[in-house]
Amino acid sequence: MAMTPRLEMRQGQALVMTPQLQQAIKLLQLSNVELQEFVEGELERNPLLEREEGSAEATKAASDSGDAQALEFDSGMAPAEAALDVSVADMAPDLSANELAEAGAAPLTDWSKASSGKSFDDMPGIEETLANDITLAEHLDAQLTEAGLDAVDRMIGAALIDAVDDWGYMRADLLEIAGRIGAPYPRVERVLAIMQGFEPVGVMARDVAECLALQLKDRDRFDPAMEKLIGNLDLLAKGHFERLQHICDVDREDLLEMVAEVRALTPKPGAGFGGGHVQSVAPDVYIKQAPDGTWLVELNADTMPRVLMNQRYYATVSKTAKREEDKQFLTECAANASWLVKSLDQRAKTILKVAREIVRQQDGFFDKGVAHLRPLNLKTVAAAIEMHESTVSRVTSNKYLSCARGVFELKYFFTASINASDGGESHSAEAVRYEIKGLIDREAEHEILSDDRIVEILREKGIDIARRTVAKYRESLRIPSSVERKRKLAAGF
Repeated sequence: MAMTPRLEMRQGQALVMTPQLQQAIKLLQLSNVELQEFVEGELERNPLLEREEGSAEATKAASDSGDAQALEFDSGMAPAEAALDVSVADMAPDLSANELAEAGAAPLTDWSKASSGKSFDDMPGIEETLANDITLAEHLDAQLTEAGLDAVDRMIGAALIDAVDDWGYMRADLLEIAGRIGAPYPRVERVLAIMQGFEPVGVMARDVAECLALQLKDRDRFDPAMEKLIGNLDLLAKGHFERLQHICDVDREDLLEMVAEVRALTPKPGAGFGGGHVQSVAPDVYIKQAPDGTWLVELNADTMPRVLMNQRYYATVSKTAKREEDKQFLTECAANASWLVKSLDQRAKTILKVAREIVRQQDGFFDKGVAHLRPLNLKTVAAAIEMHESTVSRVTSNKYLSCARGVFELKYFFTASINASDGGESHSAEAVRYEIKGLIDREAEHEILSDDRIVEILREKGIDIARRTVAKYRESLRIPSSVERKRKLAAGF
């Protein structure tokens, strides 16, 4: 058969990632801070866009509405808007943020680092511009993520980081934190002890004495004499060296060496981190309890920018436009403005939908604390609100809710499940870890619990769990085996 060129017509379907669809997907995964920056940029670029007056009141009224239709998208929306839910949810569930950016999504420009006009002589050297300033909270949060702690301990750690001041000291009362987030005080103390091993050395101490002690322990110089010296810093400040010699039971020369070591330490371990750009987390959603015991979910109007297209200005300018390129520019501005208004509204409704379902699924946490977290995954929430898992994943990324127990990222409420031994309701993996930790904390000195014994106790409570799973959870909690615990107990630790 001879091979000859020819033309053929074929009909098929394919997902087309238009710039508007890319923008709508990007808006879903932006944090409220990034969203504000994006909207500010659009307001500068598009002359037809303007801020909506009274937007905060409008947003609050929309979130307070109890009408079920307020949670549903408009059935009469434009085809392009409908494509957001269909295309992302069903046709492109695996598209990542990077892939969307490669597909043509415009990157955000960060002008916060722009400097004022200066001569070259006044500009910083290149070695001063190589590293980005990070805050102490960001530095601690990065170490908390890498510490291998479970979700409950990460929640506790996040609450502790919120209480750290610019100098690196933990200023909040641990009992108050434990009561607020519904965690036992010993567990909060244990998480704090772990985090006091973070860099910089001495961080998260509750006072100067503890800060210096942490640094001396890191140098393996916290012997009994040094411990007594740190316990009497008031005498050191007053220069009462003779009394310190007697208290520490050392001679004059040794005391002077100890004092020199203490003075070489850093009393403000967090002072080396940037503090000028600290920005607290603004929750996207507020959770409040109604008088009848139900939970009210409302959007934070301050984090939901609302814009509109100035139709009157558009009509006036379009009449005076003579050149074709001017008409095309106005048409593009009108289309972009209309799309942005719809995308922001749909983003707010989607966040509210997801947050309400999370609260409905995890009402035990809001009522009784972290021990009552239920198993939850993206698929369960997606099925309940009739969206795809990828859409829920984007919505829960970098979004926060505020409740009486603190501020939490939405993704923290998604935990693995463990089957019940009696065929009943499954248990949250985090709640099971919490139960294992409690059993070991309460074990008697003469009866150290082995992993097999823990399995038996949990199965008596209706939790079907394997021994290797108990061992894995115990190791994730950094709890030694029963043999090691017995050995430490015998050694007097």
